[in-house]
Amino acid sequence: MERRKTISSSAAYKEGDPDAVTAYYRIHFKAALARREDYEMIIARLRASFTKEGILKSRAIEARLMNDTWSSPDYDLLPKLKSLRIPTLVISGDHEFIPAATAEHITLAVPNAHMVTLKDCGHFSYLECPAAVREQIDAFFRVK
Repeated sequence: MERRKTISSSAAYKEGDPDAVTAYYRIHFKAALARREDYEMIIARLRASFTKEGILKSRAIEARLMNDTWSSPDYDLLPKLKSLRIPTLVISGDHEFIPAATAEHITLAVPNAHMVTLKDCGHFSYLECPAAVREQIDAFFRVK
């Protein structure tokens, strides 16, 4: 945690330097992956997409989303989820750092939603377990 704070307070990180941001994510996302052998590959894929302009634009979008949602005292997504009338598949990994109860809560809130938990998969299921994710999506829409 201390190393993350040091990196995030650096001028390079604040200016959107891709190497500084990668160093931060190296620490931040280490617990998000189920299989350590995927760690370097995923960090490399993330780093390959980083540009200073993209990082700064993403931060601005994230700040606006936070301001319009979680920072608002009257923000409540649950009624909106309950009004969805589209096929919904919630995919979670069994090594997800967000509690499984969160995915379950979302699944219960959306009418007729279906949840799958992928074995040996973390937060970035689409990167860590792409074949399993595709298989679940294909199966979900075959049934619908």
